[in-house]
Amino acid sequence: MDYFSPAQCAGYVALVLGVGAFLNKDDKRMKLLLSVESVVYGAHFFMLGNLAAAGSAAISAGRTYLSLKSRSLWLAAAAVALNLGVGLKVAATGFAWIPIIASCAATVAFFTLDGMKLRIVLLTTTLMWLMNGYLSRSIGGVVLESLIAAANATTLVRMGLERSRAAAE
Repeated sequence: MDYFSPAQCAGYVALVLGVGAFLNKDDKRMKLLLSVESVVYGAHFFMLGNLAAAGSAAISAGRTYLSLKSRSLWLAAAAVALNLGVGLKVAATGFAWIPIIASCAATVAFFTLDGMKLRIVLLTTTLMWLMNGYLSRSIGGVVLESLIAAANATTLVRMGLERSRAAAE
């Protein structure tokens, strides 16, 4: 395996963008960085030959950006349907459905939740993407999802502590 192939390097760029996104407590900043990260992540998985993950990441980029502008359940439903359509078209194995299911769950969360509830769902979907990265032999993907999980968990703790302090005052 070439650790510095274009595919792996794209994964490393996605890693930096993803970790930066989840270190933000501001939902809008997080979503904007995740939109860019998803474009790069999609290219990464495309170069690795994982079309289901590539398609799902590409849809995630648009979905996440649109969730900045709207909370429309119609847009959420359209993104879920698009993800499922991509899955039906390109998911050749059972494990190829992991990123599709993760993206569907994250889509619903992006359009309906915020704050800690949003991040808890995203932590769950991150663990699904971690499994996908491992199964796809994505070095950057495994590192990215591991660090995103840690960053998200850390931010959840910080947000919980702030909430506790505010309630105590």
